[in-house]
Amino acid sequence: MDDHLLTMRSITKTFPGVKALQDVSLAVRRGEIHAICGENGAGKSTLMKVLSGVYPAGSYTGEILFDGNPCHFSGIRDSEQVGIVIIHQELALVPYLSVAENIFLGNERRGSSRLIDWNRTNAEAAQLLDSVGLRENPVTPVGQLGVGKQQLVEIAKALSKDVRLLILDEPTAALNDTDSEHLLDLLRRLKERGITSIIISHKLNEITSIADTTTVIRDGRTVETLDMRADEVTQERIIRGMVGRDLDSRFPERDSSPGEEVLRVEDWTVWHPTQDRKAVDGASLSVRAGEVVGIAGLMGAGRTELAMSIFGRSYGRDISGRLYKRGKEIRARSVSEAIANGLAYATEDRKKYGLNLIEDIRRNVSAAGLSKLSRYGWVNSHEETKVAEESRRSLNIKAPAVSSIVGKLSGGNQQKVVLSKWIFADPDILILDEPTRGIDVGAKYEIYTIINRLVAAGKAVVVISSELPELLGLCDRIYALSAGRITGELTAQQATQENLMELMTKERELDR
Repeated sequence: MDDHLLTMRSITKTFPGVKALQDVSLAVRRGEIHAICGENGAGKSTLMKVLSGVYPAGSYTGEILFDGNPCHFSGIRDSEQVGIVIIHQELALVPYLSVAENIFLGNERRGSSRLIDWNRTNAEAAQLLDSVGLRENPVTPVGQLGVGKQQLVEIAKALSKDVRLLILDEPTAALNDTDSEHLLDLLRRLKERGITSIIISHKLNEITSIADTTTVIRDGRTVETLDMRADEVTQERIIRGMVGRDLDSRFPERDSSPGEEVLRVEDWTVWHPTQDRKAVDGASLSVRAGEVVGIAGLMGAGRTELAMSIFGRSYGRDISGRLYKRGKEIRARSVSEAIANGLAYATEDRKKYGLNLIEDIRRNVSAAGLSKLSRYGWVNSHEETKVAEESRRSLNIKAPAVSSIVGKLSGGNQQKVVLSKWIFADPDILILDEPTRGIDVGAKYEIYTIINRLVAAGKAVVVISSELPELLGLCDRIYALSAGRITGELTAQQATQENLMELMTKERELDR
């Protein structure tokens, strides 16, 4: 019997004006965890969509063999029938349905009357949840679960379909360290059960810890396949394959010379919009011109809540506290008022809040600064195009033209469009919430370079990140947040992952 469960040969996929894949080949052994790495736009997700039937046979050239048999999938249902299940980065769950209903959606457990047998449905769902280490009640609405638990529900759903090859596209991109490790442990247990996995991830530390084999794709072509155990592959070795060169440093050099205080937040308190609790409790911080200030905290610490409430009170209720800009108190009671006062906020969820995915680059770039392009209520489309073209060149947005639809760009290029929008608005204070989430190491370096350019121009930048090495590599000072409270402030020279984690997990002091 062939040792390979999956073989893909000379896969070529073309979109209008773009060759997304060119002669890509991939071989996955039975029972292994096979990683696929590459920069944003390299073709990783496209290859998996070809494999799973999202892009049906006939829309690409090349050959797919699964368990030695040629495959010509016309849709996802065809690939699932042979045991190939894909879990996309954007989870395909219905928040208002129960866990059990989501697990068996389209694959319902019916009784003799052809009606759904709910006792059987919930009992089988409970068994599947137990197999992935989830102790939730099967009748719980999925929308009440955190992202980490929703990922486990997706895997339970895959197991209900007798999965033989499980494909996970950026499964830990939105997870904290604890949930990520739990998911990786589950993949190891599935491997022991004989289930083969393909994982796409930009977190190279996870790849080096879990993968048996790694295939690197660059610019739509297969670069190399590495045996992670025999070759003792390092993260630097994978990066060299991804970007085609060595990265001397993960972070570009920057001379730090902070100037005057631009923003000061005093005693900022925010109540949860629907629950009787404080999301942010008496937080105070400051940012100076030409300075990058980091905010570190575990999931649920209140980082995003703090940022969104400062930015035009776009989160929370009963907000109290004071904002000062260059020593003068300002009001930012709405998003438009915040923008008028020189504040900008790049959201962690670019697809939901940061971009209009069905519009082109030009309209997205100009969205926050239309007043600079309009006269008598009319937008100068020539100037709008000119501004967008300048952003495309200066930020190296990889797209054929500014008329390209943003929803079709890779994650890294979408993030550059978000930054372009706020750079054009010309704020004094720019808050970046998870600015490099879900993008590759090469695109991260470009984002870091853009941040350095902003602070060199005298902007004050706040960076919220779940990746402590990123904060340590970027920031002049770092505030730690725990349970909505600032628990400490460290300079770049003082900060380490260990003392930051100690502050991030510090229990709340009793109110005096």
